[in-house]
Amino acid sequence: MLKPFKLTIILLASLSLSSCKTTDVQRVLDTLGGANQPLSEQTVVAGLKQALEVGTENAVFKTNKTGGFSNNSLIKIMVPEQFSDVATKVRQIGLGSYVDKFELQMNRAAEQASGEARQVFFSAISGMTVQDAWGILRGGDNAATQYFKSKTERQLEQKFAPIINNNMQKVGFYSDYRRLLNTYDNIPFTDKPNLNIEDYVMTETMDGLFTLVAEEEAKIRRDPLARTTELLRKVFAQQ
Repeated sequence: MLKPFKLTIILLASLSLSSCKTTDVQRVLDTLGGANQPLSEQTVVAGLKQALEVGTENAVFKTNKTGGFSNNSLIKIMVPEQFSDVATKVRQIGLGSYVDKFELQMNRAAEQASGEARQVFFSAISGMTVQDAWGILRGGDNAATQYFKSKTERQLEQKFAPIINNNMQKVGFYSDYRRLLNTYDNIPFTDKPNLNIEDYVMTETMDGLFTLVAEEEAKIRRDPLARTTELLRKVFAQQ
């Protein structure tokens, strides 16, 4: 069983190596006191916080750009399940472009909104107590992700909502959305689905962002021996 502070160094080194330039990685090690210095509890926690800052920033960077959602099959926002019949019928009559545009606009709104997550995540990390940090280190594989969910979901919703709505208005989403539904209404023997589309996009945006946060957490927790470098050997030389 790895000792807690050794696990912390593994987490920090793994994430830093995957996310930082060499000079940035060295700065992290310098912050931790160098290869031959004993590590205090406060320093270990500070290292974890820095690792989580890099991880969440990576998640935001991946989503907050054109294609961040739409080009990632893991988090791409698709037509809602309640609209599956709508999409199928509209495609059958040769108007599939309406559906494609509908999906693309939802993804663009999510990409715009996700940029607001960076400071919210950083605030949660800044407010992390020693107890929180050890809980993450000793918790399950997604302990950090669950911590962020519990601390940031409400703030993220408040920040995302106006951006999603404004973006939808700006790109003409609502007029296109009505056109899609009207086209569907004109098809015999169909019923219009009932769905709050803003809530759907919000939920999908949050789910997609936390999915990538979980990916970054997995990198933090991954055994760094697969990335053996001189830097990692110096880190483990403390034992």
